[in-house]
Amino acid sequence: MITESPRWVKSSYSNNGGDCIEVATNLVASRGVVPVRDSKDPNGPVLMLRSSTFAGLVEFARRAAV
Repeated sequence: MITESPRWVKSSYSNNGGDCIEVATNLVASRGVVPVRDSKDPNGPVLMLRSSTFAGLVEFARRAAV
């Protein structure tokens, strides 16, 4: 169970418009998971991704943006 409150961080690209996510960076190292949510829906669902899965998602997004 996570008892620490998440501190959500948005990508620096979020000011460019488009679809963005937020990541609770303070929980990543201590839990081995990456909490992710839609920046436009802060009260919506949170995905709990394994660190390796999140790294794959970031790599996919990076390659798709080219």
